[in-house]
Amino acid sequence: MSEQAISVRNLTKVFESGEAAVHAVNGVDLDIHGGEVAMLMGPSGSGKTTLLSMIGCILRPTSGSVRIQGKEVSGLKERHLPRIRLAHIGFIFQGFNLFPALTAGENVEYVGLLKGFRRAEARRRAQALFEQVQLANKYDTFPADLSGGQKQRVAIARALAGDPDIILADEPTAALDSQSGRAVMEMLTKLAHTRGRAVVIVTHDNRIVELADRIVEIEDGKIRRDHQEAS
Repeated sequence: MSEQAISVRNLTKVFESGEAAVHAVNGVDLDIHGGEVAMLMGPSGSGKTTLLSMIGCILRPTSGSVRIQGKEVSGLKERHLPRIRLAHIGFIFQGFNLFPALTAGENVEYVGLLKGFRRAEARRRAQALFEQVQLANKYDTFPADLSGGQKQRVAIARALAGDPDIILADEPTAALDSQSGRAVMEMLTKLAHTRGRAVVIVTHDNRIVELADRIVEIEDGKIRRDHQEAS
């Protein structure tokens, strides 16, 4: 297994609602290494997506520490966080978050351009990813003309376009049929195992559990069980 890609210590997120305070994440310690596929599982409202969002520098913790590739990020100013995300993290959102005015291919090319690739190289990489996610014939299609499953596969290609060290995915197979979901998971697993990427997936999908190296069960904002899957 590769180096520690993510290290979380005593991480807490409290949402204030009037006089009530909800501890969405409550004192979590977690390490994820490169080469590892970890699935965060648990009931709705258990804190899985909140934890993933703090690891991904999208949501700021109330307290605690998040280190990405050895760098403390939880105390960074907001203006520094996009650079951390671009350098290290590919995020697959449950709601896809595609730009509607760009074609599917342009949505993926955009990440390569942000990373500093020339346009031709960004396009070459994007086209190769569309082949991987079995959407080569949809490259010039706009998101509004794609099915939910196709949008999800574009979102996955976009997350991989910058060749990130860490891939964070929120229910990446929820909009996919069994065959497509398994193909996507096998692609993410291969990326972890052959290229040393750290892959963290929030999921309720029991069809893909066997592809995890590790299951982290979360309930009421706390880790209740953290166990390796049999290889």
